[in-house]
Amino acid sequence: MGGLLSGLASNLVPLHCQASGGGIGALGIDPGLLIGEIVSVVILLILLRIFAYKPILKMFDERSQKIKDSAEQAEQLREQSVQAEGEMKREREAARKGREAILAQAAQLGEKVKEEARVGAKEEAASLLAKAQSESQREREEMVGQLRQEFVDLAVLAAGKVISKSIDKETNRALILETLEEGLSQRRN
Repeated sequence: MGGLLSGLASNLVPLHCQASGGGIGALGIDPGLLIGEIVSVVILLILLRIFAYKPILKMFDERSQKIKDSAEQAEQLREQSVQAEGEMKREREAARKGREAILAQAAQLGEKVKEEARVGAKEEAASLLAKAQSESQREREEMVGQLRQEFVDLAVLAAGKVISKSIDKETNRALILETLEEGLSQRRN
């Protein structure tokens, strides 16, 4: 192709440039060959622009877009990571607060149960004490009653032996009881 172009270029170069011994020819440069080379370079640049430059630019644009998309995707992933970390932190905080609330509630419940047990034990102790005092009082009164009865019986028996049956048994018993009551009331005062 270069030979065809140089042939065309040599035909285009005016003859006076060739005829004169000066100018470019004096430098050892063939003007026809120079024009052919310039035309070849221009055609090569046009062909490169059409077939290579545009696809290369397109490839660079696509690569640039991929890099930009990757950077955006990385930024989105970083933001999602930050959001997920914040969410996990909030969930851990909520779980910690829930755990603390449960522990506080368990402690309150334990105190309440302990207090109820204490109150129940006091009430039961008071009830048992009152029952024991009541039982003790009843037994004491019963024993005092039995002692009186025995004492009266003994006194009647002794008085009966002394008097030799002058007073009947019931009258004698009433007199002894009255005497005992008077003696006990004086003792208490």
